Formats: sequence, C-alpha cells, structure tokens
Amino acid sequence: MTMKINVGTADRAARVIVGLGLIALAATGTIGPWGWIGVVPVLTGVFRFCPAYTLLGVNTCKTAS
Repeated sequence: MTMKINVGTADRAARVIVGLGLIALAATGTIGPWGWIGVVPVLTGVFRFCPAYTLLGVNTCKTAS
C-alpha cells in the first residue's frame, strides 16, 4: 500500500493549525493530556496523507496523485 496525497492545501493548513493549537494547550496544561491528540492532525498535514480519507474515499487535493 502506497501513501497517495489526499489532503489539499487548505485542509493541510487547517490540520496543522488546529493540531499545533491542541498541542500548545496540552503543553500549558489548559486542556489536559488528551490535547496531545493534536499530533495526529499535524502529522497528517505534514505528510499530506490521511488514512481515514482513504477508507472513506475522500480526496481534498486538487491534483490527481
């Protein structure tokens, strides 16, 4: 199984911003340890691949990759 890009630019930016926000809130103790789940959207944004999108048949990337 190869990882094909399925996360578009706007989706990627939103994932990274939300993920970093959750990590920052968890690191400061504002929302507790569950905020470290923000690592997942950051990684999916960085690698431009979302396994859940593959399972659901979703692709927010404009170019066919």
